[in-house]
Amino acid sequence: MQRWQGKTAVISGASAGIGAAICVVLADAGMRVVGLARRPQLVDQLQSQVRGNGSIHSRRCDVSNSDDVAATFKWIDEQFGNIHALVNNAGIFPKGHITEIGDNILSEETLMSVVDINLKGPVMCARHAVASMKRASFDGHIININSIAGHYVPFADMFNVYPGTKHAITAFTETLANELAYFNSKIKITSLSPGLVDTDMAPRVDGELSFAALSPQDVAEAVLYVLSTPPHVNIKELTITPVSEKRL
Repeated sequence: MQRWQGKTAVISGASAGIGAAICVVLADAGMRVVGLARRPQLVDQLQSQVRGNGSIHSRRCDVSNSDDVAATFKWIDEQFGNIHALVNNAGIFPKGHITEIGDNILSEETLMSVVDINLKGPVMCARHAVASMKRASFDGHIININSIAGHYVPFADMFNVYPGTKHAITAFTETLANELAYFNSKIKITSLSPGLVDTDMAPRVDGELSFAALSPQDVAEAVLYVLSTPPHVNIKELTITPVSEKRL
């Protein structure tokens, strides 16, 4: 991680769960972390958990809003120079049905918010991050927090458009990797696909997790591993699951 000392990493969805864990792990590794969230005060509180020589800064940002994303990345460039790494982590998973055939119908606004946050957000953030890296002539790294649901569709009635957005992230990661390679860019991009993670989005029965689950720290350590690879090595896809995971 020596090449990342003092470099700027941007993490979306940073206020809780996986995003919060990633912020602390990267700051512990010596990076300057900018956590994007709609509740930036929760990101500010993460600094007290840092034991390394890095730092955590917050910025309020709604990644589903293109203007907000553009203003946020402009602010980061002005405040910290440029962006060296981006972790697209923000995502939502409202349980419910797409159509009236089900008994828990999600509103059109809710369904479109899943698409906007889970897909539009990563696309727009990646565009601005690559632009910043190009201006600085720095071969950075983009990590998309995907899901095993981006590689198959769980047989369950409440997943609605969530797997569709994650399959789109799988395709987007590969498409952007192809584009970067075509123009001989050394910027790296990775899809990191966890199984069930113990966060607020995980399904529970009477308050207990329904299946074996990873911890947010497990995913954060995987991000650190991906970043720690030599500049000539790129992990395009990394899938991590709990031992003996049972799929739906």
